[in-house]
Amino acid sequence: MSSTHTLHTPATPAAQNSLSKGLLLLMAFTAGMTVANLYYNQPLLADIGRTFGVAPDKVGIVSTCTQVGYALGMFLFVPLGDIKERKGLITVLLSLVCLSLIGTAAAQNLAWMYIASFAVGITTVVPQILIPLAATLASPSEQGKAVGTVTSGLLLGILLTRTVSGLIGGTWGWRFMYALAAAAMLALLILLRAKLPVTRPSAELRYGELLASMGKLVNKYATLRESALIGAANFAAFSIFWTALSFYVEGKPYHYSSQIAGLFGLIGAAGALGAPFVGRLADRIPTKWMIGAMVSLNIIAYLLFGLLGSMLWALILGVILLDLGVQGTQVANQTRIYALEPPARSRLNTVQMVTTFLGGAIGSSVGSYAWHEWGWTGVCFAGGIVGLFSFSVWLVHRLKA
Repeated sequence: MSSTHTLHTPATPAAQNSLSKGLLLLMAFTAGMTVANLYYNQPLLADIGRTFGVAPDKVGIVSTCTQVGYALGMFLFVPLGDIKERKGLITVLLSLVCLSLIGTAAAQNLAWMYIASFAVGITTVVPQILIPLAATLASPSEQGKAVGTVTSGLLLGILLTRTVSGLIGGTWGWRFMYALAAAAMLALLILLRAKLPVTRPSAELRYGELLASMGKLVNKYATLRESALIGAANFAAFSIFWTALSFYVEGKPYHYSSQIAGLFGLIGAAGALGAPFVGRLADRIPTKWMIGAMVSLNIIAYLLFGLLGSMLWALILGVILLDLGVQGTQVANQTRIYALEPPARSRLNTVQMVTTFLGGAIGSSVGSYAWHEWGWTGVCFAGGIVGLFSFSVWLVHRLKA
């Protein structure tokens, strides 16, 4: 069947007008809980490294494997949201990630840890199915708000994960943290099977055609290309900082434990709480100007880290600005690309988020390598350069317009 044969039909009657406040909050909670699987390792990297007796640059690859897996999982599975019933798809994925987390908890060597972390990443794609689903279920005037709310849950999950993982993993061990995560995924599977509405696929395509159509979307929309590049650069800057932070605060001048390092996630949550506000603004004002402002916050954050990072107040302020900038940009980007072609929202989201998390995977490797070779100065220089690249992409597209 030709890739032009899309069904411009709404969701099934059971799904129409079914985005109640309670369901929206459940979707936000689910997004946060599932995306957390990707980040349990970051405040525990030093502990994992000690378990297997390896250096920081080697154990840092654990984060890279997880994010590469996530990018691949988004490419392979998230587009299915346009041609498959999403409730069943989410059930299968939650089952698979539960098994992957159990495998991670049982890892006996670093190679096993790499493979299991990759498996966790490739199966933890439920949040990227829920975000376009929220936009589909919401009324047109509230799509930005719906995207912002679910994305806020996702972002809070990313940030609070570090606190939870640092406290639980630092107290009872990183293996216990992963076993607990597996139990949480099983509980979510049962809850979502009961609460999510059934939706009708928005396109009639074979799987190969579905994947090929994403290239056509990239060629068709300059906004999508800009958004994806900015997303990749932003998340690289985000991952560079968070991958290196636990190593930095363990040494001079802070000498913090992994439990204390995890508490920085609570600070970053203050930035993520701005995501619903950004989403509401995206329903009212041009997102392109909001994106420029958000990207600028990342550059300011890295200036604080590099020039004043040995002062706790500057480190805290930088965390807030970095997380607000990255998360605000992500919400604004997703809101504007979903408006490009509504029946293709899952594929548009796939392009956006695959490039975003590939950037994050590169950032994790760069962060651990920069720390190993040049310490905190190298980390801040790398993050600052990536932030400037993101701003340059935004500026070039504004000048072209």
